[in-house]
Amino acid sequence: MAAPDFWDDHERAQQVVAKLKSLRAVVDPLSEAWQSSQDLQGLLEMAEEDDDFAAEVQKEVECLERSISDLELKSLLNGPHDADGALLTINARDGGTDANDWAEMLLRMYLQWAQQNDYSVELMDRSDNEAAGINSATLAIRGPMAYGYLKGETGMHRLVRISPFNADGKRQTSFAAVDVSPEVDDDIVVEIEPSDVREDIFRASGAGGQHVNKTSSAIRLTHLPTRITVQCQSERSQHKNRAAAWKMLRARMARIEEEKREAEQAARYQSKARVGFGSQIRNYFLHPDQRVKDARTGHAVGSFHAVLGGQIQGFLDAYLRWRVGQDQE
Repeated sequence: MAAPDFWDDHERAQQVVAKLKSLRAVVDPLSEAWQSSQDLQGLLEMAEEDDDFAAEVQKEVECLERSISDLELKSLLNGPHDADGALLTINARDGGTDANDWAEMLLRMYLQWAQQNDYSVELMDRSDNEAAGINSATLAIRGPMAYGYLKGETGMHRLVRISPFNADGKRQTSFAAVDVSPEVDDDIVVEIEPSDVREDIFRASGAGGQHVNKTSSAIRLTHLPTRITVQCQSERSQHKNRAAAWKMLRARMARIEEEKREAEQAARYQSKARVGFGSQIRNYFLHPDQRVKDARTGHAVGSFHAVLGGQIQGFLDAYLRWRVGQDQE
């Protein structure tokens, strides 16, 4: 990074900076824990001579325990793509307009989580629903271990509430599907036959009056053998949207390869396609009481609005620990 020509290739430079940030996210806490252990040793020696240091020893022990617990959690992020950025897609499913509104609520939840954790976010694609909410959206979330933390979010998310779109005030159950793939580096080879991919060009949707909505610049790619579909309409340039769409497709294909290598995750991804009752990974309740509970780990939070405000780290950490338990069974 100290080289004079480091920033000549801006995109490559950003990749190196991101890699350094990921490495520091692991190395810095380890160094701090090691320093805390040294400080503790010194305090213990002083406490043997002066009882006044006993309280300081207790504080240092508690601090060191928290550091070690954090390091143990980070050690679970050891998958082949866990250090990569994440491409997170949300699709409205069963529930009509409520499902579209629910999908947009989830979109805001992940945006706020990313902001609170100092991750960068790029909106790759968004399809608004005419009545309310969104049909779908794709985010690129970049930062240390973004995919490692978010990959457990793949699956069906279920909301139960009194519908704001129902004049009778009846309780409504809505579903939205979340899909997370690693944003693989360009250096990683993912072989895709061009003849297996169909490209569709269309006019971008969204707020009117913008140049991006007046030209056919949006790109949709369909991988015919797997029926995987990705699209991008965030850029004015058709060329840039095409490059981004291919990157998204490579990410989805890389995740498929990861599934093949990690057999213990196959069942989770296979169940992803199911919709409706019994398929959800997490339940969000606004009626009759307010709570959020993960169907896999049992982790629960009593504040619906805190979770929708981006406070989902507890669910992400619980999934990492739960996955270790699944691997051991």
